[in-house]
Amino acid sequence: MVRRHAIGAHYGLRDWLMQRITGLVIALYSIVLVVALVAGRLPLDAWQEMFAHTWFKLATFLTLISVFLHAWVGMRDIIMDYIRAAAIRLALEVLVAAALVVYTGWAIQILWGVR
Repeated sequence: MVRRHAIGAHYGLRDWLMQRITGLVIALYSIVLVVALVAGRLPLDAWQEMFAHTWFKLATFLTLISVFLHAWVGMRDIIMDYIRAAAIRLALEVLVAAALVVYTGWAIQILWGVR
């Protein structure tokens, strides 16, 4: 009989792949922002114009979702590795997940909010 323990992160291909893909998305978006900053020395009105385009808002939102997923996998693994008490571990995971959902809603409000 195989016994599974509740302690320890679930290391697997899906989590490994998610960390790599989200890291790549974050890196590519960072490069775009650095190039825009260095190449144009953009004043505020140019930044506002750049963020006014729907494609840039979508790219920003995709990057933010990638950051949130990247954070979820990392925090979940840390919590599972270091918190032994199941109740505390569950509470912390729920707290992290709730915070990330709130951050996602906040990102939507910022990107597509009424000006």
